Amino acid sequence: MNIHLRELAIAQSFVLSLGCLFLFGSCREQEELFYSMEDFPNVPKVDVHVHINTSNPALVEQAEADNFFLLTINVDVPDYPSIEQQMRYAEELRQRHPKRLYFLSTFKAEQILQNSQSSQSAIEALKKAQEKGSVGVKVWKNIGMVIKNDQDQFVQIDDPVFEEVFDFLAKNDIPVCGHIGEPRNCWLPLEQMTVNNDRNYYERHPQYHMYQHPEYPSHDHLIGARDQLLEKHPDLKFIGTHLGSMEWNVDEISKRLDKYPNMAVDLTARISHLQYQSLADWQRVRDFMIQYQDRIMYGTDLHVTEEQGPSNVKSNAHQTWSRDWQYLVTQDSMENNLVNGKFKGLGLPQAVVDKIYFENANEWYALGLMP
Repeated sequence: MNIHLRELAIAQSFVLSLGCLFLFGSCREQEELFYSMEDFPNVPKVDVHVHINTSNPALVEQAEADNFFLLTINVDVPDYPSIEQQMRYAEELRQRHPKRLYFLSTFKAEQILQNSQSSQSAIEALKKAQEKGSVGVKVWKNIGMVIKNDQDQFVQIDDPVFEEVFDFLAKNDIPVCGHIGEPRNCWLPLEQMTVNNDRNYYERHPQYHMYQHPEYPSHDHLIGARDQLLEKHPDLKFIGTHLGSMEWNVDEISKRLDKYPNMAVDLTARISHLQYQSLADWQRVRDFMIQYQDRIMYGTDLHVTEEQGPSNVKSNAHQTWSRDWQYLVTQDSMENNLVNGKFKGLGLPQAVVDKIYFENANEWYALGLMP
C-alpha cells in the first residue's frame, strides 16, 4: 500500500510541476512590458545618425532634455563643411559634452583613387581621429554613384583601391557606417514610388532621379558591390545606414542580416518605408523588428547648420523623436504626409525598444554608456 501511495504522490507532484510550468509561462507572457508616450523622457536613447555642422549646442541640449545620446557623423558631402571643419565641430562639442555626444570620422575616397599612397595617409588620419574619440568611420554614396576612375567607370565600394583601408578597419574592430546607394524608389518612375518624401524630392531634383539616368549604376549593382565588400571582409563590423538601402522590403534586409553576421542596420530617415509596409502587412514589419532586435538601431539624419535658430533646432528634434517613439512603442493609429493612408504603431515590447534605442548602439559602436 505504501508503494502505491508513494507512486501516487510522485504522479501528483509531476502533474503539479507541469501545471506550475504552464502557469509560469503564461504569467511570463502576460508580464511582457511595453512603454507608452509618457515613458519617452525617462528612457535613455541613442540617435546614431545626426549631422551637427555647427558649434551651437542646441541639438545636444535638446538631446539632454529628451534623454538622448547623439552620434554626429562626419561625411564627405560636397555641400557640407570640409571634413576638417566637421571634425573641429565634433571635437569641440565632444569636449563640452563628453557624456552626451560621440562622433564618426571619415576619409576622402577620391584622394585614394587618385593616389594609391593616400590609403596610408587616410589610415593615419583615421588613427588620429580614433585617438580624439571617433567611434567609427562613415562611407558615403559618392563611392558607387559619383567617383569615376580613369576609364570613366563608377568606382564601387568593393574596388581593390580601398582594400588597405578596409583591412585596417576590420583588423582594428572599427565599425563602418555605410551609406551605399539610394532608396530603391530613386530608380522607379515617380508614380511608382512608395512614399511621398521620395516622390517629392526626386520630382524637385530630377538630376538625382536615377530612373532618368540609365547610364548610372543600378540599385542592384550598388547593393551587390556592398555585399561583395562584406564577403571579402567577413570580420568588418558594418552598419548599413538607412536600413542598408534595402528599405523597400524587410525581407531583403533579413536576407543580408542572415548572411552577414557582422552587419547591422539603422532606421535613419527610412521609418516612413516601414510605415508604408505596415499598411499592407503590419505583422510582417513587427516580426522583422522583433526577430532582428539585436541588429537594428534608431537614427534620424537630423542636420544642424550655423544658419538654423536654436529654438527651431530643438522643436524639430523633439517632434521627430516623439513621432518616431509613438510609431515604435505604441499601437496608435497614425498618419503623416509621408505615407498615404493610416497605419498602426508597431507596439514593440519594452525589451526590444531598449535594444533598438540604446543597447545595440552601445555595443556596435562601443560607446561605453551606462543605462
